[in-house]
Amino acid sequence: MRSFTVRWMFGVAAIAVVALVPPASARTETQAARTTTIQVAAKEFSLTLSTRSIAKPGTVRFNVKNVGKMEHDFRINGKQTPLIRPGRTSTLVVTFKKKGKYHYLCTVPGHAAAGMKGILTVR
Repeated sequence: MRSFTVRWMFGVAAIAVVALVPPASARTETQAARTTTIQVAAKEFSLTLSTRSIAKPGTVRFNVKNVGKMEHDFRINGKQTPLIRPGRTSTLVVTFKKKGKYHYLCTVPGHAAAGMKGILTVR
C-alpha cells in the first residue's frame, strides 16, 4: 500500500510539472517576441540604423547590409560582424543586459573617424 501511495504521489507531481512547462514552440515564440530587429545600412562613411534606441534591455538582431563600395563591418557591445563585402548582408545578435548608451562603429581603419560610428540607447 505504501509503495502504491508513493508511486501515485510521484506520478501526480510529474503530471503537474509537465503541465507547468510550456511546449518548446511556445518558448520559441515568446523568445522571438522579445527580440528586437534593427536594420543597419553601412556605406562610405556612415552607419544608418532603423532606430537608435530600444525600449528595454534584451536581445537585438542587427541585420547589417553593406550598401557601399568598400568592405565594412559593425561592432557593438563587444560583438562584431565579419567584414561584409559590398551588396552583402550579415546578421549580428547581441544581448543588452542593462540600460545605457552603447557605442557602435565600423572597425576598418579610418572608417569610424570618417563618421561610421554612433550610439544606441537602451532605456
